[in-house]
This record gives sequence, structure tokens and C-alpha cells, in this order.
Amino acid sequence: MDGAVVTSLLVVALALVVLRSGMRVVNQVDRGVVFRLGKALPEYRKPGVTFLIPFVDRMRKVNVQVVVLPVPTQEGITRDNVSVKVDAVVYFRVTDPLRAAIEVQDYVFAVGQVAQSSLRSIIGKSELDDLLSDRERLHEGLALMIDSPAAGWGVHIDRVEIKDVQLPESLKRSMSRQAEAERERRARVITADGEFQAAQQLANASRIMSDTPEAMQLRLLQTVVEVAAEKNSTLVMPFPVELLRYFDRAAHRLQREEPRSDGDAGGTASAVPQPRPAEAPDPRV
Repeated sequence: MDGAVVTSLLVVALALVVLRSGMRVVNQVDRGVVFRLGKALPEYRKPGVTFLIPFVDRMRKVNVQVVVLPVPTQEGITRDNVSVKVDAVVYFRVTDPLRAAIEVQDYVFAVGQVAQSSLRSIIGKSELDDLLSDRERLHEGLALMIDSPAAGWGVHIDRVEIKDVQLPESLKRSMSRQAEAERERRARVITADGEFQAAQQLANASRIMSDTPEAMQLRLLQTVVEVAAEKNSTLVMPFPVELLRYFDRAAHRLQREEPRSDGDAGGTASAVPQPRPAEAPDPRV
């Protein structure tokens, strides 16, 4: 009787040990791929407690979180023959744990190598202006180039971004001079445009004042008011504009009358009879 009890206890203890050795816990961020006698099972284990057959099953956990992989700096020559150094970052995640565990040995390393080669290819196909200003299109092209082989590994590329573009110092100086010249050109154009508009407005104002003489007088009074607002200034009133205009009209009238008076004086002088010269005496008398 005692031997049977001891045997039962040993069997229960052995069963607990076997169960404990076969129990596994899969975290929320992982998926478990089970290999039974070296062959992968078609279904992966989801998060929670799972049981494996001791000495028969082996489980490999695959992380399904988004992986941020920095791409080392790649040096290349652009299509317009400019040497640049470009680095990027890749965001990807595992969508098929079975493929990620079976199809590729190390999917993180594989994605990194594909990203480096794709980045060098993009550098050679793009111009410098595209690398500096049209990055969104380059990001989409990089994502497509990396996602093509990664899709067969059960990996999905979420986003690829170019972080920095390093230019040679000589090119930086040339671009700085170009930008400075462009800003100076814009400043000159804006100044000339302002002067042109001011000249147009002054011309329009002068035409209005010439058609309306009272406008000149009102402008004069407005200027007097603006000057009189200063307490430390002495105001000297000029001649009224109407008085100066009166003298101007009088001068023009005199200029028109001068040729007529000269013609009348010439006609009167020709009408006066001239005295006849005295006759010389006859020498025979």
C-alpha cells in the first residue's frame, strides 16, 4: 500500500515536471513559431500561455513591433555629377511570423542591406535638387524598392525617410553665393517696382492737380498743417499759389501781345513822308 502511494506521488510529480517544462508564455509583442521535430507548424502561437511537447517541440519567438532601423551613411554621385553623403531610416514590422522565421535567416540584417543598396541606387538616379527639395517622392521610391524583396520575407515597410544630405564644402559655398545673389536680385526688383509705382501715383496726382487748381492750394494748406504740428519749427508762409498763377497768366498774355505791337510800329514809320534832298546850284550862273 505504501509502495503504491509513493509510486502515485512520483507519477504526479513527474507529470507536473513535464507540464512545467512544456509550458511557455508568449508576450503581447511576440508571436511563437513552433517547430515539431524540425518542421514548422502552420499555425503560430498567439500571446498568452501555450504548451509544447517536451523534447519534441521547439518554439521561436518573432517580434511584431515596428522596428526603427537606421541606414548607415552612403556616399554616391548624383545624376548631375555631385558627390554627396546620404543617410536614412527605415520603419518596418513583421506581418507574417512564419515567413520571417523560415524564409530569411535574419530579417533585420536583410532589410538593412537592401535599404543600403536601394539608397545608393536612388542617389545615382536622382539630381541634387531632388535630394534637397523633392524628398517625398524619393521616400516613396525607396519604400517601393525595399518592400519588393521584403514582402517575401513576411516584412512590411511602413516608411523610409532620408535624414540628412551632406554636401562638399565648396558646393555649400557656391550655393550660398547663389542664394545671396538671388536675394539681392529680388531686393532690386522690389525696389524698382516700388519706385515705378510711386512715379505712377505721382504722375496721376500731378495730372489731377493740373486739372483742378484748388487741389494744389489744399495740398499746400495740408503741408502747412503738418509742419505747424512741430513745436520747435518756424513756419514761413510762401506766396499764395493763386497769386503766382495770376502772374504766370499775365506774363503769357504779354508775350502774345509783343509781336502785334512791333508790326504796328513798322507800318506807321513807312507812312511818314521823307524830306527831299536839296538840289545843287548850277555853276554856269
